[in-house]
Amino acid sequence: MSEHQVPSRLVFRIPAIAALAALLFAVGATPVAFAAPGLAAIYLVPLAAVVWVLRVRTTADADGLRVRQVFTSRALPWSALKSLRLTKRAGVRAVLDDDTEVALPSVRVRHLPALALVSGGRLDDPTAAPTEDEAPAAE
Repeated sequence: MSEHQVPSRLVFRIPAIAALAALLFAVGATPVAFAAPGLAAIYLVPLAAVVWVLRVRTTADADGLRVRQVFTSRALPWSALKSLRLTKRAGVRAVLDDDTEVALPSVRVRHLPALALVSGGRLDDPTAAPTEDEAPAAE
């Protein structure tokens, strides 16, 4: 019986294949882009989409979370996290000690067990069965 290996780092991001949609948009926009002067600026839309797909991510490791947006990046050590808040659309936001919230791009509710595993016990796994100590006593 082998033990499960805990990954040292998890990266949550949009699959890179999503950039293909932006490139297909660029091909489809080519007739419009050359229809009149100045319409070539329409190519900025797929370029921005490709940059967004390749840049935005959340990385979790033993030190904490690293949230990367298109233009900014922020490190969130595990000690600065108060809790996680679930959004209506199955997204996850980190609640910091000062009650500010930071969106965790590409992290969904289904990722919480993996996030708890990488955190080294700093976050609780919501899907884990309660232990005998935590189970309610039968009367």
